[in-house]
Amino acid sequence: MASNRGVVYLGPGKVEVQSIDYPKMQNPKGKAIEHGAILKIVSTNICGSDQHMVRGRTTAPSGLVLGHEITGEVIEKGKDVEYLNVGDLVSVVGGQADYVLVPYADFNLLKFPDKDQAMAKIRDLTMLSDILPTGFHGAVSAGVGVGSTVYVAGAGPVGLAAAASARILGAAVVMIGDLNDERLKHAKAVGFEPIDLRKSDNLGDLIEQVIKTPEVDASVDAVGFEARGHGNEHVNEAPATVLNSLMTVTRAGGGIGIPGLYVTADPGSKDEAAQQGNLRMRFGLGWAKSHRFYTGQTPVLKYNRQLMQAILHDRLPIAKVVNATVVSLEEAPQGYQDFDKGAAKKYVLDPHGMIRKAA
Repeated sequence: MASNRGVVYLGPGKVEVQSIDYPKMQNPKGKAIEHGAILKIVSTNICGSDQHMVRGRTTAPSGLVLGHEITGEVIEKGKDVEYLNVGDLVSVVGGQADYVLVPYADFNLLKFPDKDQAMAKIRDLTMLSDILPTGFHGAVSAGVGVGSTVYVAGAGPVGLAAAASARILGAAVVMIGDLNDERLKHAKAVGFEPIDLRKSDNLGDLIEQVIKTPEVDASVDAVGFEARGHGNEHVNEAPATVLNSLMTVTRAGGGIGIPGLYVTADPGSKDEAAQQGNLRMRFGLGWAKSHRFYTGQTPVLKYNRQLMQAILHDRLPIAKVVNATVVSLEEAPQGYQDFDKGAAKKYVLDPHGMIRKAA
């Protein structure tokens, strides 16, 4: 039996690659299952959701194997799996390890039509497991369409994915706001209008400088609960500041997509209300402007097939947009540190060296 390694959360700020159990065809209670498949992981990405856990800002327990973005190769399948074969390359939500068991494989796994074609675009296709559908969901749920003016809060990977999605949906202009120089420069380099939130605490003024009006048709919150203030307050956490600013700049009747993570409890927050998952929102403003709010976890399977086709047919160069950066599994702890410092990169782990070999 092969050995297995995983990226393990040990406590706030502590991540380590450790030996973990090799997956078995059984559920957590030990009951044998025949609807699953074991994958050899080809790529698995570091996500902002993982980073929230590593910062100690969630209730994640010590010992948790991190990760939920996987592209892998089927190396074993149960007898009840009908539509997949050993050797197929697939996309799924999973973990940062060498090998993983995926239950209900026929439902959960998106098979790529041609393995060689997929490996040639693996840096793009690895984004299908979460980040790209999440950004796309934010743009779609905000109502982005042909000619839309769009503001995206946050120039991290999900924000960039939302911006790329808005562009493919037909937006006339896409602006991305952030506090990080490196991320703002990258956003501009890949074709979006950067908004430096340190320059003013009035987001409408900054938007007006770009499109000659202080309002947009649609907006996306790709930041979530660890948001910081604008202008002179940019060094302080302000958990509801993004939502409040989006209600201010989104036109009456407009939509606000919220793929950014919010939690039921934030024990690490300095804000007493936020520790209990409560936010100081100007909800009355959103009500008065008849805004549409869309929250919750992204239904990845709703979008991943069509996004796969957009990638395979050169419509969506998402790896370039999010600056996909490939590192080994052993380099994951350093990747978390660099990502935490605001690196303008999407870290992709390459446990078996298959991405580098494909390149």
